[in-house]
Amino acid sequence: MTTEHIVTSYEDELASLDSKIAQMGGLTETLVAQAFDALCKGDVASANNVILDDAKIDEYELEIEEQAVTMIARRQPMALDLRQIMVAIKITSDLERIGDLGKNIAKRVLSIHSEIQPIQLMHGMKSMQDLALSQLKDVLDAYAERNTEKALAVWRGDEEIDAIYNSLFRELLTYMMEDPRNIGLCTHLLFCAKNLERIGDHTTNIAENVHYLVLGTNISEARPKGDNTSRMLINQDD
Repeated sequence: MTTEHIVTSYEDELASLDSKIAQMGGLTETLVAQAFDALCKGDVASANNVILDDAKIDEYELEIEEQAVTMIARRQPMALDLRQIMVAIKITSDLERIGDLGKNIAKRVLSIHSEIQPIQLMHGMKSMQDLALSQLKDVLDAYAERNTEKALAVWRGDEEIDAIYNSLFRELLTYMMEDPRNIGLCTHLLFCAKNLERIGDHTTNIAENVHYLVLGTNISEARPKGDNTSRMLINQDD
């Protein structure tokens, strides 16, 4: 009876980690969506709420890390159990960074809320945000389901986000070159687009960790990467 109680308790602790990550992930998705909505509407009040709400994501990270460390110390897990705990720590770290990136977008709203934003650019950024959030949802589902195929689909899909970012980067540079008065606004929007691109990168990290959790190996393919903005800047200098 005692052994069964210990095993059941341990399973409950592992399930608790998954539950907290799901809650943290859902909060992170909501925060990013609200930050972008505030950007589109120039809504300062909403942007300030996003900035404050990021603290809740930080609290989740600390709580999950503390539970994970306690479990390692008490249970001394091996093999799959140890992978699950370590991956939980890594995923919460990526979710915390995604929350920070969403908060960064909200902070930009405070600087440009009174400026008229180019409709075409905002359509492109909306597509990028929709894709980034879709990928984040899918990778969290992949983690919950221990689904490596879904995780790999997210991992490979990061190139789509990079492609949109490259296109936005070119458009923003064009706006700035056409009229120097656009430089301030476009610089802020460029940082917002970069934050969305980085959200895609952290989502890709989570996908890699899901693969490692389930199979115990890293993804053998080279990581897809389509951000070529550095080369664009070199070409501009030429």
